[in-house]
Amino acid sequence: MRRRHSVGLLGGSFNPAHGGHRIISLEVMRRFRLDEVWWLVSPQNPLKPAFGMAPLAVRMASARAVARHPRLRVTDIEARLGTQRTVDTIAGLKALYPHLRFLWIMGADNLLQFHRWTAWREIARSVPIVVVARPGYTGRSQFAPAMGWLRRYRCSSPKNWRRQTLPALFVLREALDPQSATAIRQADPHWAQSLPVSENVAPAQARETA
Repeated sequence: MRRRHSVGLLGGSFNPAHGGHRIISLEVMRRFRLDEVWWLVSPQNPLKPAFGMAPLAVRMASARAVARHPRLRVTDIEARLGTQRTVDTIAGLKALYPHLRFLWIMGADNLLQFHRWTAWREIARSVPIVVVARPGYTGRSQFAPAMGWLRRYRCSSPKNWRRQTLPALFVLREALDPQSATAIRQADPHWAQSLPVSENVAPAQARETA
């Protein structure tokens, strides 16, 4: 990858992955003029119950089946790094790829609990953050505990994100897709049984983003 290559990071359980992940990724890629978006498939989110969480290999297969784009990369790099906290994952990625510019992508639902993430202010000081609206969460997320601190760092123009000093917060107000992994699991509790999986997946570790 060339110097100053820009990469969006979308962390998640992807339990399962769905079209909403893809729509969000492509829209952020377009608006922020990113070269790629990486889907960081979480080994196990400690803020979510392990019960009902499909194996990492299955969720990786789900993400690959949905991504279907040359600039969307599905990775289990957190399991390979052995990082459990988002702040450590970001530090590890920046150490591995010092020539890349990273941008963190999260849904408005995650903003509601962002204050529970370890060293969340340090995360905001490490990478710009894009919050994407989700139906039922957008209004409430503006009153999230973390917004009391983040609001002062809100930026307006996605095109200038590379020149912003950190922290830098961008909010996309349009609810791009109503799909949710919870609804998919409720409709099809056995979704994971039909996916072909790869054995080339690192052992699962825990991490804290949704």
